Amino acid sequence: MTGALTKTFSRDLTASIVVFLVAMPLCMGIAIASGVPPEKGLITGIIGGIVVGALAGSPLQVSGPAAGLAVLVFEIVRDQGLSALGPILVLAGLIQVAAGVFRLGGWFRAISPAVVHGMLAGIGLLIVLGQFHVLFDAKPLPGGIDNLIAMPARILGLAPGGDGGALAAFAIGILTIAAMLGWERLRPDRLRLVPGALIGVVVATAVAYGLGLDVIRVSVPESIVGAIALPDASMLQRLAEPSLIGTAIAIAFIASAETLLSAAAVDRMHNGVRTNYNKELRAQGVGNLLCGVAGALPMTGVIVRSSANVQAGGATRMSTILHGVWILGFVALLPWLLREIPMAALAGVLVVTGAKLVSLDHVKHLFDRYGPLPALIWAGTFLMVVTTDLLTGVLVGLALSLLELAPHVRRLRLRTDQRQEGETREIVLDGAATFVALPKLTALLDDIPAVGRLRLNVERLRHIDHTCAEMLDEWIRRRRDAGLAVELEGARGRLERLVTAA
Repeated sequence: MTGALTKTFSRDLTASIVVFLVAMPLCMGIAIASGVPPEKGLITGIIGGIVVGALAGSPLQVSGPAAGLAVLVFEIVRDQGLSALGPILVLAGLIQVAAGVFRLGGWFRAISPAVVHGMLAGIGLLIVLGQFHVLFDAKPLPGGIDNLIAMPARILGLAPGGDGGALAAFAIGILTIAAMLGWERLRPDRLRLVPGALIGVVVATAVAYGLGLDVIRVSVPESIVGAIALPDASMLQRLAEPSLIGTAIAIAFIASAETLLSAAAVDRMHNGVRTNYNKELRAQGVGNLLCGVAGALPMTGVIVRSSANVQAGGATRMSTILHGVWILGFVALLPWLLREIPMAALAGVLVVTGAKLVSLDHVKHLFDRYGPLPALIWAGTFLMVVTTDLLTGVLVGLALSLLELAPHVRRLRLRTDQRQEGETREIVLDGAATFVALPKLTALLDDIPAVGRLRLNVERLRHIDHTCAEMLDEWIRRRRDAGLAVELEGARGRLERLVTAA
């Protein structure tokens, strides 16, 4: 028993160091993209690691500041001021805790993958457009279209907002991007766990320091405690402001959706403990509540850090907790080192991160497998996020998702039945499998014991939308990857193409 615990701790220790190295530049970079000081992102990373890691319903998921909320936070700070962020996060955290207590986790999983990936693609493009200007040591403009229009003038040196070191800063940013991409393509197998973002920032910082370049560098306080902005009496007054309540609902909704979809992706990466979605929601709520009290950034479960945790061999929640401890220790003991990092280097990291969020492969997958409507949902969400704002884009995507229900609005009911035949358990689906029925269907499938043979009878299933089809596909793959026999019976026509690819 002691040997097993020692082996587990050894794996968690190694994984935590890898996740720490991935998280550090992203925590600071996302804070800067959000329009707040970098230490705000570090505080969120510490809370996400130590507190949420201890409470999480997904033991291997890593929480912290997410690129998915950077655009929304930037708009909040721009329009309502940094002081509004604290009460908004307190309200958002309370909403998430309540959602977990009332067991609403399954409903967040029912959000169309087309909406989520369209939202992330839009956010990715906005981050690239905004951080392009930071590459020149200039501030991004208020909107994505404004940033796009200003790009030619910035390249030609005609745009306002930069300084004499713009060319040097741009060179540092390009060096960061080149180092990241080069490392990810050429790194040796024995160093595969060393993140490209770390290499890019280290190379850029060393060059800027060695050449004494006059570029803007990261500004962090001497003490991380000094960066914590505790609430005062005015926060209680602002909690009742209608504009803040609406924004808090938006953050709670988007953060919860991104977190639970990330948790589902993490579950597909390992065969250990499955996610308790309601427990994860409660943990995220506590985390965002504390971030609001500390005046930090909002958090979500983050797939980049979580996948690094799994790939590095993380075995328990201890790897997540330890990564938060390492961030705290580094910030407390070596703040002077952080102050040598060029802002353009962090902008380079975010340009690469944002570009990776714009996944055209996903919309191609939606079109090839499910037809034009899911691809239209993706495109509508993407365009509205880029041209208006994040919340409008998500609401438009959800509205477009309702089009899938229109032909079946009078027959949305899904009936399920279970029967045991010797060692084979049969699950019968009858009716329409749409995102409306997804919470019920996922609860049923997740409760099935991981033993014996399973027959999934879809002979009487009249319709399945892409949200349920993706979930079934992932569930069947996971069962088969675990060595369990899953038989699909009665699939015909379009339904056969949708749910037998696994």
